[in-house]
Amino acid sequence: MNRQKQPNVTIKGTKEGLTLHLSDTCSFKELLDELELKLSTNQYGDDQQLVHVKVNAGNRYVASEQEEQIKALIRKKKYLIVDEIECNVITKEEAIQQQKKNEIISVARIVRSGQILQVEGDLLLLGDVNPGGTVIAAGSIFVVGALRGIAHAGYDGNRQAVVAASLMKPSQLRISEVYSRGSDRGEHEDGGEMECAYVNESDEILVERVQSLMHLRPNLTRLERRS
Repeated sequence: MNRQKQPNVTIKGTKEGLTLHLSDTCSFKELLDELELKLSTNQYGDDQQLVHVKVNAGNRYVASEQEEQIKALIRKKKYLIVDEIECNVITKEEAIQQQKKNEIISVARIVRSGQILQVEGDLLLLGDVNPGGTVIAAGSIFVVGALRGIAHAGYDGNRQAVVAASLMKPSQLRISEVYSRGSDRGEHEDGGEMECAYVNESDEILVERVQSLMHLRPNLTRLERRS
């Protein structure tokens, strides 16, 4: 008994519009042929109302030129708009970029006035940030030393990032697009406890004892104990 062949293209209606599920086991030509056939033989978006389309390619990597071919076919139906084409596969370059953003970069130096230290992941600085110096990270910033300059964590939009320092006296703190100047908070005596800055639910930067991090950002620690 022959099993019925699974369709290469499945179209489902949602509240937002249409979702197209594309098979990742057939050739790309077979995929385009079936997609064109289903779009031409079914009434999608013919009532003069714009219909938004989301395409899911599963485990098939879709190159940019292939994306354009898929979009061109869908656009033949006058009232269909492609919102996005997503897949579970990324390129080697994208994987390397993601790895960089998840790395903890350790640097031992003093960031002096006029100098800028920027990393893609988390920054662990063993040294001071002097007035006029700047440290920037896509992730969090940890300064084992005095922070007297500018610190910008989560510069690519990560509001979960934090800034921590042994001595927290920055001229400016910034996390994502939220910032706070050093004059906005009280002075702390030298030799005090290590502190951390974070963005609260009211889009404000608050500074508290670093011990608060385990409650404020429970997912911050990436290392797990192994039995």
